[in-house]
Amino acid sequence: MDAGDIKALTFDVFGTVVDWRASIAREVRDMGRSKGIEADWDAFADEWRRLYQPSMAAVVEGRRPWAKLDILHRESLDMVLSIFGDAGLSDDEKEHLNRAWHRLDAWPDAVPGLTRLSRHYVLATLSNGNVAMMVNMAKRAGLPWDAILGAEPARHYKADTECYLITADYLGLEPSTILMVAAHNGDLKRAAKLGFRTAFVPRPTEHGSGQSTNLGPEQDYDIVAQDFIDLAAKLGC
Repeated sequence: MDAGDIKALTFDVFGTVVDWRASIAREVRDMGRSKGIEADWDAFADEWRRLYQPSMAAVVEGRRPWAKLDILHRESLDMVLSIFGDAGLSDDEKEHLNRAWHRLDAWPDAVPGLTRLSRHYVLATLSNGNVAMMVNMAKRAGLPWDAILGAEPARHYKADTECYLITADYLGLEPSTILMVAAHNGDLKRAAKLGFRTAFVPRPTEHGSGQSTNLGPEQDYDIVAQDFIDLAAKLGC
C-alpha cells in the first residue's frame, strides 16, 4: 500500500489494543478471592461483554437517549451479578469493579508498536469507550494517543455512520487519509464503506483459546499485519 496519503490512524480499542477478557477476568477473580467466592471468572467476563452490543443497540436504535459506556457497563454488571451472585458487594465495590474497564491491559505489542507509529502519524481512538475510560486506560497502560475520539465525542456508537465521520471531522481530515485499525471485520467493513483506509490486525485469543471469529481478514483490506509492530514496519515506521 502507498502510505503517502495517510495522515492519521484511528483505532478500535477493546480487543484490538487491549486484552479486555483477561483483564476483566483478573479483576473479578481478585474480587471473588477477597469475598471467599469461587466461580468461572472467564465466563463472568464473557457474559459481561456479551451484554455490550445489546446495551448499545438500545441507544443506536433510539429506544433510549444517549448514555455513555460507563453507564451501560454498570447496568450490565447488575445483570451479570444477578446470575453469578452479587457477593454482598457494596455500591462502592460495584463501582470499583465497573471501572475495571478503565484498567485494561494492553496487548504486549501495543505500546511499542504505537510508539513507533506515533513518530510519523496522528494516532486517535475510534472506540465506543467514553472519554474518561479511554484517558484512564491510556494513562495506566502508556498508550500514546494524540486524541481521544469516537462514540462519546460523536454521541453515536459504532456502527453508526456519524461515529466514523465525526471522528474524521474532529481530526480535520478526509476519511481517505485515515487508516482505521481493528481486529474486527465488521468494524473495518463499515469504515471502508465510508471511505477510510483499513488495516486488519488479528487478535486470535481476544475471546479465549476457543475463539472462532475474526481469525483472519474477510475482505481485501489495505493492510493485514500480524501485530502493531508489524503494522509499523509495513508503514515504514
